[in-house]
Amino acid sequence: MEILYEDNHIIIVNKTTSEIVQGDKTGDTPLSEQLKLWLKEKYNKPGNVFVGVTHRLDRPVSGVVVFAKTSKALTRLNEMFRLGDIQKSYWAIVQNRPPKQQDEITHYLVRNEKQNKSYAYNGQKANAKKATLSYTVIAQSDRYNLLEVNLKTGRHHQIRCQLAQIGCPIKGDLKYGAKRSNPDGGISLHARRIRFIHPVSQKEIDVTAPVPNDVLWKTFEQTVSNRLTERANDKTEY
Repeated sequence: MEILYEDNHIIIVNKTTSEIVQGDKTGDTPLSEQLKLWLKEKYNKPGNVFVGVTHRLDRPVSGVVVFAKTSKALTRLNEMFRLGDIQKSYWAIVQNRPPKQQDEITHYLVRNEKQNKSYAYNGQKANAKKATLSYTVIAQSDRYNLLEVNLKTGRHHQIRCQLAQIGCPIKGDLKYGAKRSNPDGGISLHARRIRFIHPVSQKEIDVTAPVPNDVLWKTFEQTVSNRLTERANDKTEY
């Protein structure tokens, strides 16, 4: 388990594609329960350990997840997520290049519970929810493009569904049109960064999750890092 940040009230974890955030019908041990055991052992705590789920990531998605260690933090974080006071950015690897270098796109999503899948439409539909995100192409290779995605709304499978709708299914995401699966069974969507004001201390929290241990991911991460370094050097020169 990779812990990215911890204090008395919150703990932030870098989730792998094989882990689930909260218990489901598979019966697999979720991250929330793993964390309880980890905290109990680390601090030699008697009795039950509190770990509250504040938000979720789909099982095949990797990246940053925030848990609450106190009921006070859980209540406040839940409200912050509801109000959109927490900024999350994602990295997605897609094969097809998007129509524009950067754009904001809006669709209307209809969720099919039986299929556990959402469908995107350009206009209003019965039971549809408006979904908006922005993306920027931040790196590319011979075959793939790396997108940074910021959500304006939080809908079921929103990034997966909307990118597929513009002809850019996420690598490995068979459910939304990818041609083949990834070796680890996950998809190439990573919750890269989260920023918010701490619900108790009021200090700024800004956490970035390292990408999965995969050659393509690591290559893209290095490319972006090199570009940021070059830009910083250019500013220094002036």
